[in-house]
Amino acid sequence: MTNETASTEICPTCGSRVTEGAAKCAVCGADLTKGRKAGGAVRASRMPEVTLSLPVALFLLALFLFIGAASVYFLVQEQPELIDPPTETPSATLTLTPTASATLAPPTETPTPAPTATPFTYVVQDGDLCATIAFQFSVSIQSIILLNNLDANCTIFANQNLLIPQPTPTVTPQPSATLNPTEQYVADCSKVTYDVQVGDTLSTIAANYGVSIESIKRWNGLVLDQVNQGQVLVIPLCERGLESPGGLTPTPTIPPPYAAPSLLKPNDGAPFIATDDTVILQWASVGTLRENEYYQVSILDVTDGELTLVDYVTDTKYIIPASFRPGEAVAHIIRWTIQPVRQAGVDANGLPIYESAGAVSTPRVFSWIGAAGAQPR
Repeated sequence: MTNETASTEICPTCGSRVTEGAAKCAVCGADLTKGRKAGGAVRASRMPEVTLSLPVALFLLALFLFIGAASVYFLVQEQPELIDPPTETPSATLTLTPTASATLAPPTETPTPAPTATPFTYVVQDGDLCATIAFQFSVSIQSIILLNNLDANCTIFANQNLLIPQPTPTVTPQPSATLNPTEQYVADCSKVTYDVQVGDTLSTIAANYGVSIESIKRWNGLVLDQVNQGQVLVIPLCERGLESPGGLTPTPTIPPPYAAPSLLKPNDGAPFIATDDTVILQWASVGTLRENEYYQVSILDVTDGELTLVDYVTDTKYIIPASFRPGEAVAHIIRWTIQPVRQAGVDANGLPIYESAGAVSTPRVFSWIGAAGAQPR
């Protein structure tokens, strides 16, 4: 069987294949003879051409862009906002590998110095002297001079602001566990206190308790046979019946060493001015002294540094001779103490030799101004 393929051509209107040389298209019915040239194939017809001016083209482009932008806007408004969850960033964990290290020695403790006491300010009053201010605040005159850059005479004036150093605390010695004979006697003695009433006398009090007048005077440091209302007396009951009117054994004198005398006058830090020619020292009795026992009076001019007066008396008062008064119109600091002593003999020159018979009193001081224009002693 012989396979013979017929020749075909394309319909220019609908594109269908038709038999070559056909007058019409079997599909769309188009006339195929119009565009066919002699001896040539049928040509497809051209698409219609649309010609636009430039303004119209720009307007259509702008319209197209506007419509596209509006469409995108409304599309976005209708879509829910998508929020991307935060991405967790894994944190790097630092693993420390322990390493052997040398053990350091504990640091050496450095002692902290104690803070220095801050000085305070004192306003000088009329009549104040460096001596009186120094003893009022328990400091030395030299410390006031150095702290305030004063002259050697410590010249000050009223309403002046002075820096006063804090006093140095004095360590009180611990009491000894062993009592001396006098302290032991006083500790062992039974005693009571009595408030002197109106009309009381020393003799009536002594008679009421059966204690001698001398015992009451000795235990209370009395010099005169006189008592005052409200005065508190120590009555030594352990000496009851001694030296009574019945003529019993006399009161034994408290054996030495005696207790330290109690200083009475002048008051500690008292000032004496140029018109005071003499100064009287007074103290309480420590008991009845024996024939060879005395009170040693020691007086030192602290300002002068070397001038010292030592004297021995049996009375409980001492008048400082006028010759010891400072010979210049500057306040001198005078320190004094009292101590019971006993004469133990004489030296090669016939002068008495004294030894201690009791404790030394707590020292007291006072200031004394010499007369203006007086010659130095």
